[in-house]
Amino acid sequence: MAQTPTVLHFSGHQYLRHRLVLSILSGKPVRIDKIRSDDKNPGLRDYEVSLLRLLERVTNGTVIEISVTGTAVLLKPGIIAGGSVTHECPLSRSIGYFLEPVIMLAPFAKKPLSLTLKGITTDEHDLSVDIIRTVTLPHLQLFGVSDGLELRIKKRGSAPSGGGEVQFLCPIVKQVKTLNFVDPGRIKRIRGISHAVRVNPQFSNRMIEAARSVLNRYIPDIYLYSDVYKGEESGKSPGYALSLLAESTTGAMHCAEAISQPGVPPEDIALLAARSLLAEIRRGGAVDRHHQSLVLLMMVLGSEDVGRCRLGEPTARTIQFLRDVKQAFGTAFKIAPADPSDPESTDLIFSCYGVGYVNANRTLS
Repeated sequence: MAQTPTVLHFSGHQYLRHRLVLSILSGKPVRIDKIRSDDKNPGLRDYEVSLLRLLERVTNGTVIEISVTGTAVLLKPGIIAGGSVTHECPLSRSIGYFLEPVIMLAPFAKKPLSLTLKGITTDEHDLSVDIIRTVTLPHLQLFGVSDGLELRIKKRGSAPSGGGEVQFLCPIVKQVKTLNFVDPGRIKRIRGISHAVRVNPQFSNRMIEAARSVLNRYIPDIYLYSDVYKGEESGKSPGYALSLLAESTTGAMHCAEAISQPGVPPEDIALLAARSLLAEIRRGGAVDRHHQSLVLLMMVLGSEDVGRCRLGEPTARTIQFLRDVKQAFGTAFKIAPADPSDPESTDLIFSCYGVGYVNANRTLS
């Protein structure tokens, strides 16, 4: 008789996504209870149920049980199947919410994944599809997931009515490489994408001008690209946004974005994005805040060797993620100050011994 694997047990609705991902990767069932049990509208929200459905379609043999009140969920993981999947995302969260957990799972699928997601492409809660395309995917390339990895933005969709569509293509790997990334380098160039849909196309240029007025003081190599979508491809609602990324000499990336708000001129949105990019760079590290958990997860799954990475101050989400990783994989990180001689520096070196995770799902060719 096969041993029943230990069940991971968590409480609360926060960090739901990465806990489900850890469960599927480690093969251990996960039980999450007390999901908004004190709320006047208790239980899972529509986007969380939608995420569970998406994970069910990307995997094969996954059993998901949700309690009657929706305040508890049990997930028994199957294998990550991949293949071609289409999913409609609800309009309460953007596509980025659904794409982030899938990006963590996709390299370990049985077949290369081709995922089409429809819904809102940019909102203020999650990473926009632009940031995922220009920053998140290059972070995966650090670990050797590169050939055929791409995100195509077919249509844009602004809140509240959405209408956007993206296609995510991800190859499969046998094992991820060990990361050794301790030199953040110096910022050498800034790139950005501004887009405006169903509003005056001049808004895009106005954002670029305003962002340049701040960033030109720091570095001359700035290229901000104006992305124009017309007609059917521009979704159902008006909106505009600016996403910026700064790249260093060693390939470290920092990103920031700002999104249109009612009654706020495009110049103010651009200034907000430019200043938050500078704040992000100031936080230091070789990986920015939004991608800490992705990079740390891939380090844990790396080959049986010591991986090292320099990060700025960890966010609350990252700290919780490290605790959950220890529960799922038994891996703890050694965290040391990157520069003990400099009292000003908040950078830390995270190092861990990879579990040597091998993709056993993939079809042997």
